[in-house]
Amino acid sequence: MELTGERTTPGIWHENYWFRRHEVAYLFAAPLAAGQEVLEAGCGEGYGAQALLDAGAARVIALDYDAEAAAHVRRTYAGVPVVRGNLVALPLPDRCVDLVVTYQVVEHLWDAPGYVAECARALRSEGRLLLSTPNRPVFSPGLGRGEKPLNPFHSQEYDADELVGLVEAEGLAVEAVLGVHHGDAIARFEQARGPLVDAQLARPPETWDSELAGFVSSLTAADFDLRDEGVDEALDLLVIAMRP
Repeated sequence: MELTGERTTPGIWHENYWFRRHEVAYLFAAPLAAGQEVLEAGCGEGYGAQALLDAGAARVIALDYDAEAAAHVRRTYAGVPVVRGNLVALPLPDRCVDLVVTYQVVEHLWDAPGYVAECARALRSEGRLLLSTPNRPVFSPGLGRGEKPLNPFHSQEYDADELVGLVEAEGLAVEAVLGVHHGDAIARFEQARGPLVDAQLARPPETWDSELAGFVSSLTAADFDLRDEGVDEALDLLVIAMRP
């Protein structure tokens, strides 16, 4: 797939930091997906839908609005049913899935309440929504609530309280809010070299020094922590909510 700088893609060495940072949330979802009917709303490249299927989900429906993404998933992940559709008008019946996983999607949408309402509509009673997004105060320092993000792919960015309010407004009961943080190895790297994200964005990957290139290439999901402490300082937010 075309590298846009926004969509996360596995198997590309200089994208490995972003891929592993997102993978953490899929590892969290894996035990919740086992034996369940799952919708991934905004599946992107499709690696997450495949991971949930590999974790033992009874079925995973991968849905995306982008035609290129849907075609890529269909070609690459043969066991994953793909649906191309609008996230604010899901082409699915009411109460048809047990789990909706929708990661790094809400910040892209012009109608976030409609999107969350559609996710809730698709859930069966006591089904769960897992929703992640970049944490605005960390991802875009200085950007206020409701202000247009500098990222051209984003419509709106959220802090933890906003995200909880968005989900609860659509009748879902929030069970937990977790945050993705750098683990010990990244913290040690940053003590010596400064912020890792800044180092990656400062220069094209082909000009990175060997230490930076080797470190980024070596990262795994275990180099990130997902926890409920310090969510206001987290890199990314993950809300877990249930449909009553």
